[in-house]
Amino acid sequence: MRSLFLALFLSATSAWAGPDDPSRFDAGALGAQRAVYQFNFENPQDLEQGLGYLNNHLKALKQQGDLGQSQLVVVAHGNELHMLSRLNRAAYPDIYDELKALTDQGVLFRVCRNAANFRGYQPEDFYDVVTVVPAAMTELVKWQAQGYGYISGDVIQRTKRKPTLDLK
Repeated sequence: MRSLFLALFLSATSAWAGPDDPSRFDAGALGAQRAVYQFNFENPQDLEQGLGYLNNHLKALKQQGDLGQSQLVVVAHGNELHMLSRLNRAAYPDIYDELKALTDQGVLFRVCRNAANFRGYQPEDFYDVVTVVPAAMTELVKWQAQGYGYISGDVIQRTKRKPTLDLK
């Protein structure tokens, strides 16, 4: 009887919710996470937004997860390779510091040798925080086979909320 009353009470109170009621924030524990990100950006500079995803992921793990037991891996095979190459340091002077800060927190960066060759790079042309692997697709499968969750690092043009008139 108590369960029935509780179920009726909960369904009745949720019926009172409406469009003016705020959403909720789930501050539940995240635990340890293992994720592999695929970066395949059209524009080299999109790597900056991709690194922002990693920073946000790490921040959430620091606040609500187990960063010490977590592992994030990036598999890159798009035009972001230009930013990952030490040959382009003059064009992207600050990127190494950003990469180093992430690797110091345990993020691993993997670059596809096939994509590198296509763009005219040799394995030794990349920063020391990058490891070149035979192929992006086999690398993605390798990490997923080890239980890593796949995250597509798609980049979109972000927009901000536009204030609207409050007619109340």
